[in-house]
Amino acid sequence: MRTLISTAFVSLDGVVEAPGGEPGYRNSGWTFKDIEFVPEAYEIKGREQKEAAAMLFGRASYEAFSPVWPGMAEFADYKPLPKYVVSSTLSEDDLVDGWGETTILRCLDDVAALKETEGGPIIMHGSATLNRNLSDAGLIDRYHLLVFPLLLGAGKRLFSGTDKDAQKLKLVEHAAYANGIQLNVFDVVR
Repeated sequence: MRTLISTAFVSLDGVVEAPGGEPGYRNSGWTFKDIEFVPEAYEIKGREQKEAAAMLFGRASYEAFSPVWPGMAEFADYKPLPKYVVSSTLSEDDLVDGWGETTILRCLDDVAALKETEGGPIIMHGSATLNRNLSDAGLIDRYHLLVFPLLLGAGKRLFSGTDKDAQKLKLVEHAAYANGIQLNVFDVVR
């Protein structure tokens, strides 16, 4: 069974956002404008590229990353990886060329079936809505969280507010950096 890893930049109060910001929130852009850049805090991002065997996106994150990442040297290791996009609305015509094989998955059952295939870890960047749904369905195996020392209030949440059974996590790696960012890597306990 493949490991599904959710990786995110998250505020202390659980808000997630694409690097550089998203329209519609007063504090948009917090990942780079409010915290001093310390390169070692982002070492996990390079490691993720080396360890991932596939990528998973929700539609909105795919539409945000796909026009940008294929041409970026700092994300070159992702280019040849197979990509999977969970969407009920995307069509094959909506997929970008030149960013590796991309498959559209239509539902969470398709993600569960993907996890049952042979291969290495599947990394999911951003994709807040998909993250909430996959977490609630028990399909995420590991979280790579860069926690920023900010309380933002409004914004998209990494985790749902669904009333559900507690999901136990095991801290398997952690670090704190001079700018206040904390790395927390959790395995989901099953």
